[in-house]
Amino acid sequence: MPKSKRDKKVSLTKTTKKGLEVKQSLIEELRKCVDTYKYLFIFSVVNMRNNKLKDIRSAWKHSRIFFGKNKVMMVALGRGPADEYKENLHQVSKHLRGEVGLLFTNRTKEEVNEWFSQFKEVDFARAGNKATFTVSLDTGPLEQFPHSMEPQLRQLGLPTTLKKGVVTLLSDYEVCKEGDVLTPEQARVLKLFGYEMAEFKVTIKCMWYSETGDFQQLVKEAEETSEMEEEDDDDEENDN
Repeated sequence: MPKSKRDKKVSLTKTTKKGLEVKQSLIEELRKCVDTYKYLFIFSVVNMRNNKLKDIRSAWKHSRIFFGKNKVMMVALGRGPADEYKENLHQVSKHLRGEVGLLFTNRTKEEVNEWFSQFKEVDFARAGNKATFTVSLDTGPLEQFPHSMEPQLRQLGLPTTLKKGVVTLLSDYEVCKEGDVLTPEQARVLKLFGYEMAEFKVTIKCMWYSETGDFQQLVKEAEETSEMEEEDDDDEENDN
């Protein structure tokens, strides 16, 4: 009887661990950027969205951005004075926690602050975000939805039915109140009805200057703590 092609033994000795190689490559790349660019900025992100970060990368092609893998970045820069790659880089490592990234650039502090202070974009909120305003729906036809959507709307908790083939809300319905922590169902309903409550925002926190080794904290401790609390509400993890 012929052997089944699906019944194959795989020797574990043939598998390769690429994780270490990837980390080492990232460390080398980060250190190369330290040697190449004048300035290193630490930035934090509120309401992280990958597509928004891609827009920033595109606009800053003349620079380098690293986001995620905080522990690897700390190893590359150095955790303390004894193992830092260059003077005062361990100060940068102290701030590598939460939703933060590194920007290597030759643009000045003024140019960086001006550009990022203006870059804010709204998006749909996700489960776990807080509602920024109250949303209520009025009784009546929901003609923006095809009849095939009615079961999905009903499953999300809306009191709907079909009347002459038109999706209809049978009674007034409050989707959320301002300050509510949104459930997956609420977030989905808000998106279906086009209500955007999340704002993607980048804050420049700190700066390191390669020519002198000077480190500056650009955001006050109180503001930084507030940002960290906002970041904790966004449960998405992002890697470079």
